[in-house]
Amino acid sequence: MSAEDIAGKLWGLCNVLRDDGVTYHQYLNELTYILFLRLSELKAFESDIPEEYRWSKLTRIADNKELFDTYRELLATISTKSPNEAVKEIYTNASTTLRKPVNLKTLVTSIDNLNWFDEHEHDKLATIYEELLEKNAGEKKSGAGQYFTPRPLINVMVELVAPRLGERWNDPAAGTFGFMIAADQYLRLKHDGYYDLNAADRHFQKYDAFSGCELVQDVHRLALMNAKLHEMESTIYLGDTLSELGKGFRNFDGVLANPPFGTKQGGERPSRDDLTFLSSNKQLNFLQHIYRSLHKRGGARAAVVLPDNVLFEDGDGRKIRRDLMDKCNLHTILRLPTGIFYAAGVKTNVLFFERGSTETGNTQQVWFYDMRTNMPSYGKRTPFTRAAFADFVRAYTGGIDLADLSEQYDGTVDTAKRAAITDPRFSCLTREQIAQKNDSLDLGLIADDSHTNGTHDDDPLDIAREAANELKAMHLELEKIIELLG
Repeated sequence: MSAEDIAGKLWGLCNVLRDDGVTYHQYLNELTYILFLRLSELKAFESDIPEEYRWSKLTRIADNKELFDTYRELLATISTKSPNEAVKEIYTNASTTLRKPVNLKTLVTSIDNLNWFDEHEHDKLATIYEELLEKNAGEKKSGAGQYFTPRPLINVMVELVAPRLGERWNDPAAGTFGFMIAADQYLRLKHDGYYDLNAADRHFQKYDAFSGCELVQDVHRLALMNAKLHEMESTIYLGDTLSELGKGFRNFDGVLANPPFGTKQGGERPSRDDLTFLSSNKQLNFLQHIYRSLHKRGGARAAVVLPDNVLFEDGDGRKIRRDLMDKCNLHTILRLPTGIFYAAGVKTNVLFFERGSTETGNTQQVWFYDMRTNMPSYGKRTPFTRAAFADFVRAYTGGIDLADLSEQYDGTVDTAKRAAITDPRFSCLTREQIAQKNDSLDLGLIADDSHTNGTHDDDPLDIAREAANELKAMHLELEKIIELLG
C-alpha cells in the first residue's frame, strides 16, 4: 500500500468519528498524539515514553473503557513524566476530543494494523504525515489553509536560494515546518543523506541548521511531529516572532517563510522594541524582522511569500520597502498566480533578496516575473504543479531548465545571463525608476488580455472574495479613524 493510500485510509477514519463531533483539525491533533506513540516504537526511541504508556501496552488493553481511561491519563501526565523535550512539547496541554471509547479503540487498532514500512519506501511515515497535513489544509472549514504553502512553490523557492551545508536557516512563521523540512531534504539528496559528513557536521545539520517559531500551539505540535518524522531535531519555538522572543532570532544565513495573512490581532503593533518602523500590518513587520535577522557578512539570503499590499502600502510600507532595498539586494519579485492558497482572494508574491554588508545602496535593480496575468486560476479543477514554474526558473537562473534546477543551480544571481533571456513576463526596473514610482513595487505585470478584449476569465467566486476582503480592509481603516477621533 502506498503512502498516499495509507494517508487516505487514515483520513477516512475521521468519518467514523463524526458522531463524536470531531472536526478534521481536531482529528489531525488526535492522530498526532497516537502516531507519535506508534512512531516511538517503530523508530526505536520508546525509552522517551514512560513505560506504562508505550504502544505495546496500549494495544494489549482489550477493554475499551480501560484503554480510554489510560489514554486520557497519558495525555494529562506524559509531558511531566517524560524526560524528552520533544515529547514534553508535543503533549503540552494535550487533551482528547474523542467521547466514545470504541472510537479510540478503532483508531489504535487501525494504526497498529497498518504496514508502515516496506523495502523500497523507508520514509513512508513522514510522507503519510505530510499527506495528512495537506488534506487538513485542503479542508477549508478547518481554517488550516493559512498554514499550508503549496509544495511545488516551497520546493522551487528552496532550490533557487540553494541552502548549503553549515548554514543556519530559519522560518519565523513556521506553520508545520514545511520550508525547513524541504531545505533539509534538498541538502540530504545532495549529500547522501548526510552520510558523507563527519559526526560533528552531521550533528549540526540534524540539530542546529534549521529552526523556526510558530504562534499557534496546535500547529506547533504538528511542526514538531513533522520534523521528528523527517529525522530532524530542530528547535521550533512556540511563540510570537513579533514579540520579545523574536529579538533573539538573528545572524541567519537564510530565511524561508510565508508569514500569516491578515493584520495582527486587534490591529496592535508588535510588542518588541527593536524594529525601526512599527506597523499594525503583520506582513510588513515580518518582512522587517526577516531582513534584519540575516547576518551582514555577505551572502545571507531570503525568499518570502507576501501579499500584494506589502508592495504598495504607503506610510510605514514605503519606509520598510526603502529600508529593505537599502540594506539588501532585492533582486527578484515573482508575482504569483491567484488561487494557489486556500485563503481566498489573496494575491501573493515571492520576494527574493540578499543582505548586503552595508546599510545602504544594495539594490541596483529589481527583476519582476509575472506568473499571474492571463494565467489559469488555479484550484481543484486546475491543480498547481511544479511545471508551472518552468519559464520563471529559466529566467531567474539565466537559462537553467526546471528539470536541472536542483543539480545545476548554486543560487548565484547572474544579471548578464538574465538580460539574455527573452520572455515577455520577465522585466527589470532600476532602483532610480522604482524611486520615481514612490518606492512602490507593485510593478512587473504585463497587459491583461481579458481587459483589452472585453472578456474576463477570473472565477466569479474569487472576484466576490476579493471584493469582500477589500470591504474588510476598508472597515478596519474606518475603525482606526473612529478610534483616533475618539
